[in-house]
Amino acid sequence: MKANSKKALLVLEDGFTLYGRSFTGDFESGGEVIFNTGMTGYQEVLTDPSYYGQMVCMTWPLVGNYGVNDEDMESGRVHLRAFLVRECCKRPSNWRSVMSLPDFLQKNATPGMEGLDTRALTRHLRIHGAMRGVISTRDLNPLSLREKARALPAMEGQNLVPFVAARKPYVWSDKGPLEISLAPDGAHAWKGDGIRLLVYDYGIKWNIFRELVSAGFEPLAVPPLFSLEQARTSGAQAVFLSNGPGDPATLTEEIALIRELIQHFPVTGICLGHQLVGHALGGRTGKLRFGHHGANHPVRDIRTGKVEISSQNHGFHVILEDAAGRRLEDVEATHVNLNDMTLEGLRHKTLPVMSVQYHPEAAAGPHDSRYLFARFRDMIVKAAGN
Repeated sequence: MKANSKKALLVLEDGFTLYGRSFTGDFESGGEVIFNTGMTGYQEVLTDPSYYGQMVCMTWPLVGNYGVNDEDMESGRVHLRAFLVRECCKRPSNWRSVMSLPDFLQKNATPGMEGLDTRALTRHLRIHGAMRGVISTRDLNPLSLREKARALPAMEGQNLVPFVAARKPYVWSDKGPLEISLAPDGAHAWKGDGIRLLVYDYGIKWNIFRELVSAGFEPLAVPPLFSLEQARTSGAQAVFLSNGPGDPATLTEEIALIRELIQHFPVTGICLGHQLVGHALGGRTGKLRFGHHGANHPVRDIRTGKVEISSQNHGFHVILEDAAGRRLEDVEATHVNLNDMTLEGLRHKTLPVMSVQYHPEAAAGPHDSRYLFARFRDMIVKAAGN
């Protein structure tokens, strides 16, 4: 047996057990176990900060066949706790590949496990919901690993944004993020003629920047608690709230800040940003049973009736009701998920505020929803004209 092919064990908190083998060497790791239904895009999954704290099972049976390249990174590193696949391709065949999947995971100190029954695992999670789990090559005792899984914190109540969010301001360049220094009051020397956009980075995917630039924006990324006073002094014309990991209800300071930003700027958000907008407008969020993770989720635009196939990655959803269960009068749904009818988009009836739960920037596709960046731009232009 090869050194990187050790016997491994996965145990969930309810005792569900699967055997497999490592393709990255020795490990023990734990986190919330979820499944992703994408057929491609595993590099984007691995480097998406929204997966922080999770172990991801890919439902597609063969992963790694086109390797890893420099262009498809969504951040500078891998964020998930472990990668679970039916079969890992060790020798990729693609002209863009610069590294195999096992080498990439080892470089990022991330466990990879293959040979387990991913169909059985996915079915179990669909029936019983996402749950905590542990994988190990060191401890092969199911009872021991079950207790370790039960000792892990649940995703509800976890604030994971500090582990992946921006700590200093930066701008986006052709070579990626470029850290800059702002004046103490937040003033910024904008370089281009695009719409000046303040991006609150809670764990942003890099392709969001690419799409924002393509849509005519000049983004300036800032940490999550960049104040209202700094935002107003910065010279920004609008605010964007990024994706990110964890339970949105724990971000009380960020929500209070967004509530202020909404009164002074056009605001939009994606994924976690959408959930924070929902809270700031008086709504709440709830935990989905097993989440939406994949590149094939149908979403209907309520206004047009058009159905888009979308890429999604979230375990929480927005509920347009306050804590007492009263419907929010000033907010309306714009998009709905056709699998479970949960909210996928919202807008304020009088303020220039809109957000979506899914990912219009998805680099690996589908691209049905990219029009949303232009819709946001049009909302800003309209707000400036009023």
